Amino acid sequence: MTLLGHTQPQRFKSSSFSSPQCTVVGASRDRSKYDTKVCAYLARNFSVTPVHPKESELENIAAVPSLTDLPAPAETSVGVITNPKVTRDLLQPANELNIPALWLQPGAEDDAVKSYIRTNTLEDKALYFGPCILVEGDDVRKGLF
Repeated sequence: MTLLGHTQPQRFKSSSFSSPQCTVVGASRDRSKYDTKVCAYLARNFSVTPVHPKESELENIAAVPSLTDLPAPAETSVGVITNPKVTRDLLQPANELNIPALWLQPGAEDDAVKSYIRTNTLEDKALYFGPCILVEGDDVRKGLF
């Protein structure tokens, strides 16, 4: 599978799973949605902090309103499960906070997101137009640990 948006996809996957913490931007209370499934999937093996502008807790996990509220953003990989407009709005703070890895889930990206990533030299930190973490996550983890 070709992974767009990252020059070394395996290194990206390694870095996204080697951060001591991770977060999911776009998690919700709706357990049938993929955003909540990704949050629960990551919580099996990682310290997860959901990012939600209105909820203080999701799936019994304390949430923060924005990336800037993360306790250690430079040590936190980010799973993005939002519409492209919301994704565009979080790329600048992610860049400023030196987030180590951004795994944009299918549907979170568009041409404007791709352009921002390329223009702001985030390509070594972002995976986009690629696979869902629910599809490839366990295989990636098996190859690392």
